[in-house]
Amino acid sequence: MSKHEVRTFCRVCEPACGLLAEVVDGELLTLKPDRDHPITKGFACHKGLAATQIHNDPDRLDQPMRRTDSGGFEPISWDTAISEIGEKLRGIIDQNGPDSVAAYIGNPTAFNTLVSPAFGAFFAQLGTRRVFSSGTQDCANKFAGSEAVFGSSTINPIPDIEHTDLLLIFGANPRISHWSFIAIADPMKALKDARSRGAKIVFVNPRQIESAPGVGEVLQIRPDTDVYLLAALLHEIDAIGGFDETVIRNHGKHIDELRAFIARYPAERAARVTGIAAESIRELAGEIVRAKRASFHMSTGVNMGRQGTIAYWLLHMLSFTTGNLDRRGGNLLSLGFYPNAKAGRRAYEDGFTDSPFGRFRKGTLPGNLMADYITDVDEPVRAMVVVAGNPALSIGGGEKLRSALESLELLVTIDLYRNATGELADYVLPSADMYEREDVNITGLGLQHRPYIQFTERVVPPKFERKEEWWIFAKLSQAMGLRSPLDQGDTPDLWGRTDHMLRSRGHSLDEVRATEHGLVLPPLDETDFYQQHLQTGDKRVDCCPPGFSEAIDRVESQFVELEAEGTERLKLITLRDNYMHNSWYQNIEGMKRGAKNRNYLYVNPIDAADRHLEDGAKVRIWNDFGSLQIELRTDDGLMRGVVALTHGWGNARTPGMKVANRTPGVNSNALLPVGPNSFDTLSNQAFMTGVPVEIAGI
Repeated sequence: MSKHEVRTFCRVCEPACGLLAEVVDGELLTLKPDRDHPITKGFACHKGLAATQIHNDPDRLDQPMRRTDSGGFEPISWDTAISEIGEKLRGIIDQNGPDSVAAYIGNPTAFNTLVSPAFGAFFAQLGTRRVFSSGTQDCANKFAGSEAVFGSSTINPIPDIEHTDLLLIFGANPRISHWSFIAIADPMKALKDARSRGAKIVFVNPRQIESAPGVGEVLQIRPDTDVYLLAALLHEIDAIGGFDETVIRNHGKHIDELRAFIARYPAERAARVTGIAAESIRELAGEIVRAKRASFHMSTGVNMGRQGTIAYWLLHMLSFTTGNLDRRGGNLLSLGFYPNAKAGRRAYEDGFTDSPFGRFRKGTLPGNLMADYITDVDEPVRAMVVVAGNPALSIGGGEKLRSALESLELLVTIDLYRNATGELADYVLPSADMYEREDVNITGLGLQHRPYIQFTERVVPPKFERKEEWWIFAKLSQAMGLRSPLDQGDTPDLWGRTDHMLRSRGHSLDEVRATEHGLVLPPLDETDFYQQHLQTGDKRVDCCPPGFSEAIDRVESQFVELEAEGTERLKLITLRDNYMHNSWYQNIEGMKRGAKNRNYLYVNPIDAADRHLEDGAKVRIWNDFGSLQIELRTDDGLMRGVVALTHGWGNARTPGMKVANRTPGVNSNALLPVGPNSFDTLSNQAFMTGVPVEIAGI
């Protein structure tokens, strides 16, 4: 028996925790935390360690499959798959133009260094402008907000947790999600250490979240109203002289416009829709001013609201106007292995385009319009390639989206599984997983609490006929007469871009490869941000971007709507848990045991009693977009008027994933708004939280 260990790292979320992979006779058997890793120091969560169950899952795709006339699937060779797909794509484009082909790129691609360049090069050569991504479901608002304020979508200063005195966290639950847009191993230890040395930590959330006990307090807020709390905090801070006038004068612009906006939302007015008492808002504002060093963070619980971009702008304003931006203990720009601020540089006003559905942000199209682009435009999408994604379940639209996908002339999926979207496909192509390919920890670039870069060889070769995504696109390019990396031969150099990025910091990929745990880079520190990294043309922070004017008007009109409907209106939020990570973890037996074999609708006990509902009751939840039947669970940690439902379920029609199909749950996204007016036009971010619903017993 041959047995050895391979140092590698996880690619489930941003921290890229160091792991040791046990390989026996060429098979990956187990993963365990790498206790010698200089950054992650032996931390790894159960989701990362469970990746071996995905790697060894008998339901994994092992060879290309083609839909048969009877509706099933049959195995075919790679040569046949590539030839037929290339021929069909070419025919559709020749007859209908390049925009008749669209693409969707899913979340796992963010953790795969080589796939995005390959994906981008292929579709750029096709000439299609119709690309969708999972980013419009979780974080597109942040790229748009930073571009408007700092001149670059890749500037996202993170809290300096080790030195802060007050940390205010909106819409995040790091014990469950391990955070987003901040790459930090064992976030709960970092928060507990901060608390132990005296830092105050405040979570803003509609729930009493799992992260708070022993760490901080929860300020409960009505869903989709964080923008009014942020505005009120800024107003009250300014009212007590908390703005740093020297910083504003030297580095800001449009400050009068910012002050005019926040003047509309004093604490007393914001309290009427947020559900937070005016005195509590003023008290928090005072604590921010009195803190020697304050820092701020915002995550998906706010991103997914109707005003996610405006909220992120105001979060930046909290750190900037109080003098906590580029200050030790405040919010700092993380400098990783490549200074990427210039890579995201663009004038905000240049970032918009006209479409059949109005004017919105350039880049990946709003996912909420996928069905409309297939069925409701003069030049419809006729073919789609889906890479490491599952739009049939992860985007709102329900049966309308499913029907639209079924109507395509050609649907191709490239994935680990034949997921819900793959069940509708004409071809399903098997991709290699994270331990079957070499990689660097690209995702944390610009977001790392402790910057480092590590290279991993493939732990084991791809099993069966699984192929890396770059190879699939390279072969399709050749089949269609396009430029391809394989034109250089069967083993092209794919790492030149990464090596170039490293050389900008005086390093090389060879150096990283030769270092057991990679390169540890200088820790977070002040960076002379305003002179060295700010990307606006005049080197000033835009405190109230002119391009926000219409959205600012919507903030007010939505306030009026919220005030009129009152606090009794039920609003749906997404509930994350430890046993689901989108499509990646839907088929793991160990995470579907006992009560975890389905998702539930969580309701405040008083709201349940008002509707004569008891714990365990079967209920119907509905709105104008969809209807579901589900078991109710009461939760007194939920704010009144809030209901919560875990996402990532709904596999009743996914026989290719047997565990998921046996424990299907219900798809919460069936209740989400879709079509025009269902997303933030500043960023294309979908409206996914604070969604009005009704519930009743069955």
